[in-house]
Amino acid sequence: MKKAVLVISHEGFRDEELLETKEVLKKNGITVKVASREPGEAKGKLGARVMPDMLFKNIKMQDFDAIVFVGGPGAVQYWDDPLAHKLLKEAVLFGKVSAGICSAAATLARAGILKGKRATVFPGDSQELSANGANYTAKHVEKDGQIITADGPSSARDFGAEIARALNNQGE
Repeated sequence: MKKAVLVISHEGFRDEELLETKEVLKKNGITVKVASREPGEAKGKLGARVMPDMLFKNIKMQDFDAIVFVGGPGAVQYWDDPLAHKLLKEAVLFGKVSAGICSAAATLARAGILKGKRATVFPGDSQELSANGANYTAKHVEKDGQIITADGPSSARDFGAEIARALNNQGE
């Protein structure tokens, strides 16, 4: 069974981007874990309360087939995080799915894994992609190889479906 880890900020993740993406992945037979920087209940921008399954610092890419960064105002805490960048680079190196939705796609850009790749992001953060060598497409969901990005909450279900397709086709 494929496994994905969804990374959220402890406060201010975007509710739909976590909950809808997670729901679509689970419906497609993917085991989902949620990781946050702090233990205890995490709070979404719109009021969702989620108990993370693990701490962000304990993620090991060998345990997962995908790493997904969830957006929202708190997502900026991962933009320049050395561990986030390390995990994303490992995911690319080992042919795993790397994904980011909304402003979290900037984490992928700043990690350097979007250079020369088609990608999208929350429109207000499009300069982050361009400044880091990505080809910003302004699409709702963009897939380039094993890298998947989306523009925001209204695209969460389609984002989840694209990740599920990529995971279910891995190794073919």
